[in-house]
Amino acid sequence: QVQLVESGGGVVQAGGSLRLSCSASGRTFSSYAMGWFRQAPGKERDFVAAISWSRTTYYANSLKGRFTISRDNAKKTVYLQMNSLKPEDTAVYYCAASAQRGNYVSPREYDYWGQGTQVTVSS
Repeated sequence: QVQLVESGGGVVQAGGSLRLSCSASGRTFSSYAMGWFRQAPGKERDFVAAISWSRTTYYANSLKGRFTISRDNAKKTVYLQMNSLKPEDTAVYYCAASAQRGNYVSPREYDYWGQGTQVTVSS
């Protein structure tokens, strides 16, 4: 069982930066792939980024270059650094953990989810 808690969301002006954190419980954090998704009101939950147990990273094409995912296994934490934020980045951001092998783009590939943290980018 893995419990995930996101933090670091908030309100930021367009062009600003935020770093989201996701802290995990459980002894086998290092064996999970970790992902970030986001969901805007009235829209589907979209893939943002993922990092495998071997630290291979995956990004949504539209976000590559602005967002960076990383992990610290000793702290059982995964991070999402978001730069040059735009109003369209406004959403609830969710952290997820996957014990499966795949490309980690689909929410169905994930076994555990956090409660989400709100990110609001003002224009």
